[in-house]
Amino acid sequence: MAEERTWVTPEAHRRLVDELEGLTARGDDADASARARIVELRTLLDSVEVGTRPDDGLVETGMRVTVRSVEDGTETAFVLGDRALLGHDIAGDVTVFSPESPVGAAVDGRHVGDQVTFTTPRGDRDIVIVGATPVG
Repeated sequence: MAEERTWVTPEAHRRLVDELEGLTARGDDADASARARIVELRTLLDSVEVGTRPDDGLVETGMRVTVRSVEDGTETAFVLGDRALLGHDIAGDVTVFSPESPVGAAVDGRHVGDQVTFTTPRGDRDIVIVGATPVG
């Protein structure tokens, strides 16, 4: 199976690289939390794709997704991805779902207009994807 790549804007990528460079410049003076963050940043940066996603209605990581509940018609917006990678490209109060979450897995790779089902602790939920636009 191919490795999952996570899309990030050039600005978010630059911020992550700058943070990594700042931490690695500490050398042997880096404390345990800095060393752990270095490992985390290297892992994150090894799995990113830098660029701009097309606005073609395909739901992918790095997209702002709006879904409507089939049950009651309420709409919910969220970003599909990883908050650490998206960084300042999204506001702090925006909900972020990973592609591995139940709703993230249900919408990832689907298109605007698709109806999908995902499982929650309260049972199955049906939603329709009503919007998917690139973040940033």
